[in-house]
Amino acid sequence: MAEIMERFAICHLNDIPSRQARGFVLARRDDDGTVRSWLIFVLRWGKQVLGYENACPHEGVHLDWERDQFLDGDGMRIQCGKHGALFDFGTGECVAGPCMGERLIPVPLVVDEDDDICVVGVTLEEDDDFDSGQGVE
Repeated sequence: MAEIMERFAICHLNDIPSRQARGFVLARRDDDGTVRSWLIFVLRWGKQVLGYENACPHEGVHLDWERDQFLDGDGMRIQCGKHGALFDFGTGECVAGPCMGERLIPVPLVVDEDDDICVVGVTLEEDDDFDSGQGVE
């Protein structure tokens, strides 16, 4: 496994259609050195991308009710698939539902010069076996 500190490309900008979101499972190294799965999602709006951890602040459950389904029926808010809480795109703040006023945990992202969406400022592990669920807690 190779450790990556600065920037980790997770997909190309065009891999996520505008006004849609896509989930990712990454391998993150904790402060104690343990490598764990890290579920995030990326929302694209034109050239702008926003990332959040895929966990509702109410009960910690995954937000998507089906794979890559993170938005409400109008496509204007992030919606928790379990209890319907609605979150503002830009701030991650819950604007309706049982966790009103709480926020999703943001994931720092940049779009690089090649239009790759990259996670920054987080210690990730690159592991060929990770997608299959092997080798990571």
